[in-house]
Amino acid sequence: MSVAVIGGGPAGLMTAEVLAAAGRSVTVYERMATPGRKLLIAGRGGLNLTHSEPFGSFLTRYGAAASWLRPILEAFPPSALIAWAEGLGQETFIGSSGRVFPKALKASPLLRAWLARLADLGVALKTRHDWRGWNDAGDLVFGVGNGEIVVRRPEATVLALGGASWPRLGSTGEWAEILKGRGIGMSPFRPSNCGFRVAWSQSFRERFAGDPLKPAAFSFDGQRVRGEAVVTATGIEGGAIYALSAVLRDAIERDGRAVLEIDLSPDWAVERLAERLDRPARGQSFSTFLRKATRLSPVAINLLRETHAELAKEPVALARQMKSVPVRLVAAQPIERAISTAGGVALAAVDATLSLRALPDVFVAGEMLDWEAPTGGYLLQASFATGVAAAKAILDD
Repeated sequence: MSVAVIGGGPAGLMTAEVLAAAGRSVTVYERMATPGRKLLIAGRGGLNLTHSEPFGSFLTRYGAAASWLRPILEAFPPSALIAWAEGLGQETFIGSSGRVFPKALKASPLLRAWLARLADLGVALKTRHDWRGWNDAGDLVFGVGNGEIVVRRPEATVLALGGASWPRLGSTGEWAEILKGRGIGMSPFRPSNCGFRVAWSQSFRERFAGDPLKPAAFSFDGQRVRGEAVVTATGIEGGAIYALSAVLRDAIERDGRAVLEIDLSPDWAVERLAERLDRPARGQSFSTFLRKATRLSPVAINLLRETHAELAKEPVALARQMKSVPVRLVAAQPIERAISTAGGVALAAVDATLSLRALPDVFVAGEMLDWEAPTGGYLLQASFATGVAAAKAILDD
């Protein structure tokens, strides 16, 4: 059987590996000059492959998609992904947050070893092949530059074209219109794992853009995440914000705004803060007094001032302000600046094998499907796992 895999990211390359290892003839078509570009970018942050938390907790990170992803993730769980990476010579370790990384803390050694394995398995890689859909005869159509068009007719096709974030790396989402034209249901693309816009004052923006808020805890709609965020010229972003991005985005779409509560002193209770604040300033400026008494950074102190018309004088009241700083988010950052996207191929458009109901010989894997998850290894894990699932469905057909 010949199989075309369109998209050279984690989902597509994993699909190709499983199929080729089973003796199938596989060609991967990639629109960019080289495969795995988003994987390499992810490697700049250490390449967080997956997470070590118990599977039940792990599964909840996928929100509404958890129920249909469950059998896919059970078939290729975090332990399988770790074993796969180590089989490529990339030892892994578990960080203090439970995240799993290769010891090399970058993607390039893993990607090189992976591409070498695929070549040994006989996988053909065709770069600079821009998929244009199907012609009237049902052939796959690719643009290869200078107006040249090539057509191919494999026995099965796997689409692994990514979402619509980071278009400069190849994930443009343009394929959505092709599938819509074939009557395939689509959910609108929305930014996920993204930052948010805040109408900072000019003085705060100019002075503190780029400064981290840490340690801190961030809360919204009953969810609390301890971590780090960064003030930007247009708003706020960072790992803790990404973890809450789905509920924040949905609230903004529904209500036009979302008020994020930030605890600037997550290690201390109100009572302890109040005790430290109930001391004489001894001629110090208010900022210096706050910094020395509570260990707040300059950006944290000025965030307090930015978000409160007047700071309390009484120690308990001031401590409560420090423990609950309201930051009004007015919009999600554009998809182009998001780490990933929600939306894509609607789940009703695929069956349990990830085959398109309207095109049974076409399978879908990775971020093209309508699911989302926070950073922390969850994105890569599901991308790899859906690639495995699509490949096994073809082998079982």
